[in-house]
Amino acid sequence: MPEALVIVDFQNDFTPGGALAVPDGDRVAARLNELAASGAYDLIVATRDWHPPDHGSFSAQGGIWPEHCVAGTSGAELHPELDAARVDVIVDKGRDPSTEGYSGFDGTDLAAILRARGIDKVTVAGLATDYCVRATALDALREGFAVTLDTAGSRGIDAKPGDIERSLDEVRAAGGEVR
Repeated sequence: MPEALVIVDFQNDFTPGGALAVPDGDRVAARLNELAASGAYDLIVATRDWHPPDHGSFSAQGGIWPEHCVAGTSGAELHPELDAARVDVIVDKGRDPSTEGYSGFDGTDLAAILRARGIDKVTVAGLATDYCVRATALDALREGFAVTLDTAGSRGIDAKPGDIERSLDEVRAAGGEVR
């Protein structure tokens, strides 16, 4: 079964020192690089939040998040510890100021890219487990892909205690594998 690795939002703004840092977000680098180098994947995709400066999720626009991952800024770039040479495709999401863009499938051509390569299964990992990783895994399942969410390569924020575990349970309940 042809398989893709989808690395979700491993970007500077989501790691320590960034505008919207995920606790220990930088600690996924080794696992993501291990997965990418494993030879187990026919395609490696990295998603990026790639917001316009007036994105509706920003608190200045009435949203709940601080300004983060503004297109073209260093905060929006992939984290330097990711071996980006192994990434085949970068998919930018969250470009529409009126949508959250949590999922790598939301407003992108990710599903078409995967189908064009004959991909049937995706492993999803990255930041943050309880937001963009969760949304990407659930949308992959809705799109008909078999999904594994790799917890060792993911970190969450747990805004409300238990959010991460609830997100993993939701992926399991939808038919995904969590390991």
